[in-house]
Amino acid sequence: MLRYVCLDCGYIYDPKNGDPTQDIPPGTPGQDLPEAWTCPKCQAKQSHFAISDDEE
Repeated sequence: MLRYVCLDCGYIYDPKNGDPTQDIPPGTPGQDLPEAWTCPKCQAKQSHFAISDDEE
């Protein structure tokens, strides 16, 4: 699954982990995040995220 990096603060959304701070279960792909989801670190909108080319 693709990971996404916040261009504002560097937070990386990893679908394997989901986002427990916003009740996003593990295994949720980035393209399936709710429209209202924001960066848990800086509250940036999803439009401020890019696909991460970092390998885990």
